[in-house]
Amino acid sequence: MSTDTAELLQQHVIDPEVCIRCNTCEATCPVGAVTHDSRNYVVDPDKCNHCMACVPPCPTGSIDHWLPVLRSKAYSLAEQLSWDELPPAQSVEDLQTATIDSPRATDHHAFESAVSSVSAAPAPVVQTITKPVAWGSTVPPWSAAHPYTNLHGPKTPITATVVGNMQVNEAGTDNETHHIVLDFGSMPFPVLEGQSIGIVPPGVDANGKPHHARQYSVASPRNGERPGYNNLSLTVKRVVQDHQGNAIHGVASNYLCDLKTGDSVQVIGPFGSSFLMPNHPGSHIVMICTGTGSAPMRGMTEWRRRIQASGKFAGGKLLLFFGARTQQELPYFGPLQKLPKDFIDIHFAFSRTPGQPKRYVQDAMRDASAQLATLLQDPQTHFYVCGLKSMEEGVLQALHDIAVGAGLDWNLVAEGLKQEGRLQLETY
Repeated sequence: MSTDTAELLQQHVIDPEVCIRCNTCEATCPVGAVTHDSRNYVVDPDKCNHCMACVPPCPTGSIDHWLPVLRSKAYSLAEQLSWDELPPAQSVEDLQTATIDSPRATDHHAFESAVSSVSAAPAPVVQTITKPVAWGSTVPPWSAAHPYTNLHGPKTPITATVVGNMQVNEAGTDNETHHIVLDFGSMPFPVLEGQSIGIVPPGVDANGKPHHARQYSVASPRNGERPGYNNLSLTVKRVVQDHQGNAIHGVASNYLCDLKTGDSVQVIGPFGSSFLMPNHPGSHIVMICTGTGSAPMRGMTEWRRRIQASGKFAGGKLLLFFGARTQQELPYFGPLQKLPKDFIDIHFAFSRTPGQPKRYVQDAMRDASAQLATLLQDPQTHFYVCGLKSMEEGVLQALHDIAVGAGLDWNLVAEGLKQEGRLQLETY
């Protein structure tokens, strides 16, 4: 019997109706099986080894889908990229009949053996960590508050009202960034620092299909941008060019930056169950970010400020390593200057300041290596990294070098951070 026709495969696929295109699966996959275009994220059946590394970090569960197919008729990348929804799953009986009718299927018992081997969900495969992103935690800190997730899906969004929209970097800079406040009125929409939401832009795409949701990190603390109100804030950069400098028009970012007070917005989520701050007294938080990656850090900082101001919480150290091209482009620069130095230790890094050498967040980290080496050895320390994907390797390399320079075994340190939920990576 020819196995390429009769062998059954539980093909790993992504539900395009639920996926919010956050890139977590592609960034997490250790074998490069996940890819995407402007339309969908898809899984290459020739590369996927069912290791399950991408499943726990997915904020929506869209990655956790498996379709039984004949291996020789697995859905191609081109087919998956064209999907608006998942195709109906074929029953094992239908596949069995199709194979028995095939002139190449001469061994029915062999096929039954193949069916039984894939009737259950694929078992996880232990992977050797080969990419820096594999060091990121998929579990939250032990003292994190319980998050609510996926309360509103793509088919049942909740309506929020814009109650504020202001630019939070210097006017006239290339990277125009806005602080947008959304109010949910009397409809429950609980969020925690480090979670994200999906914004559904109005209208249709080039194919005449409704726009899919875009993901944005929440920039406010759990009790609201305005304390005691059912609202939250976002930090949004107006996208007018891609990473290569080509002119584009970011659908959701331009829509959000142009919103006026009183406008209505369709929201899904919330998402995220691991990039959450610790809540136990004495916990230290090291925040490393670039640009709009500052959003979750702003929420964590403001919540810690509010609870410490109440006098009922004894917090540990707060460190912020914040990078941008120039000081003028850096969001929230003014408000950050007003925070007490004994509350938060801030290190800026600017890569395009005229007349100055390029400086990135990892350079600022190395300058603070003595302080970070001490914190790396403290089990109360939690690290959060958020920003463009290109920063991730440099940040992890800096942590590695700081650990080694202090005589520590980086593999042991990093594995401990990962297992205990103390190293959280959210890059895009």
